[in-house]
Amino acid sequence: MLLPVLLGVTFLVFSIISLTPGDVATMILGQGATQESVAELRTEMGLDEPLIVQYGKYLGNLVRGDMGISYATKKPVVEEILSRFPNTLTLAFFSILVSILISIPIGVISAVKQYSSFDNLGMIFALIGISMPSFWLGLILIIVFSLTLGWFPSGGADQLRSIVLPALTLGVASTASIARTTRSSMLEVIRQDYIRTAKAKGLGNTMVILKHALRNALIPTLTVIGLEFGELLGGAILTETVFSWPGIGRLMVESIQRKDTPMVLGCIIVFSVAFSVVNLLIDILYTFIDPRIKSTY
Repeated sequence: MLLPVLLGVTFLVFSIISLTPGDVATMILGQGATQESVAELRTEMGLDEPLIVQYGKYLGNLVRGDMGISYATKKPVVEEILSRFPNTLTLAFFSILVSILISIPIGVISAVKQYSSFDNLGMIFALIGISMPSFWLGLILIIVFSLTLGWFPSGGADQLRSIVLPALTLGVASTASIARTTRSSMLEVIRQDYIRTAKAKGLGNTMVILKHALRNALIPTLTVIGLEFGELLGGAILTETVFSWPGIGRLMVESIQRKDTPMVLGCIIVFSVAFSVVNLLIDILYTFIDPRIKSTY
């Protein structure tokens, strides 16, 4: 399904960017350029051709691995994206790691101690995390931990400490979704007959929860983790912008502002492929967690 997804996404983005106000040739040459110079550049770039023809040429080049040349930097789009993608991958990895380390224990304990004070506090935290805008949380973290306390840099990726605040900003939002899913899944599993049987055999409560209940409750949680990680790989646009993080999300914002069509399309393609690959890997991981899934294939 990756091919039709890419075709649909690229065509929609190509069409939308073409319909946005402003002329690429004028933006490149500047407002003082003559009409003749603008017309000549439009012809050279193929911008005077019908939209479907421009899109067809773009697809032809894409099949050969050529994403085009950036209108703004005059560099190959592939090189620009490859230079930024490791930063986005690093941020996404640490963000989802923060989420997993916080959310799964909260979800498991909340399910085991349903309706307790811990459960109520955990779900309140999850609700706040889902409702809180990431850019607002990022600004608050900058004010407290960067400007006031001076513990971490307010932006950039020059130091190892630079990743702490953006990773926390993204991790909190993901933590909320994963914690709620883990709790719901655990509540369903711990009421099953085989859990009562395991307890009746004399297994300790901790062993039953970790070995039997949690493993069977992980599939819905893995689905959410995969979706969250795919979205993070797609570029945490607002967070990367707030923290001046040199990732793909920030690159796409800058490219949209400059109407840099090849760069925007390149970023969108990377987003789509990354999201699809992550979901494929999650589907494969299901078979290792639940052997019953492997037996159906």
